Amino acid sequence: MEHEWLAQALRLATENVAAGGGPFGAIVVRDGSVIATGTNQVTPTLDPTAHAEIVAIRNACQAIGDFRLTGCVLVSSCEPCPLCLSAALWARLDRVIYAADRHDAAAAGFDDRAFYDLFAQPRETWPVPVHCIRADAYDAPFKAWSANTDRIDY
Repeated sequence: MEHEWLAQALRLATENVAAGGGPFGAIVVRDGSVIATGTNQVTPTLDPTAHAEIVAIRNACQAIGDFRLTGCVLVSSCEPCPLCLSAALWARLDRVIYAADRHDAAAAGFDDRAFYDLFAQPRETWPVPVHCIRADAYDAPFKAWSANTDRIDY
């Protein structure tokens, strides 16, 4: 079954190239059935977060009416980047499988390895400065969240 899922993700990715998108495709499977698909839409939509896995996760959440994808598998044509892996963790997916890896992507000009390496480095060495600056009432949103008895924890 996994090979069939991977073949579908790879077909989506290849077809997406012909349609003007990036060479990435993903599906979300629940109880053996595909509930959502996604292809890389970064350049057509001018959205740097529109990776195939993110699109598939968004579509799956809409399909089941929940932001949690517990019981689901994310199947991708390529090893998910750190953004997509983070989304998979937030979505509470049971598993992630992929066909090509980050080195295959790098050979095609998509070098996610730089991001994997970056997260292992101290933030002060990053090319984009990331700093915490404590503003007045910096914790007000969290206090409001904690006090909200109607909140939906995630």
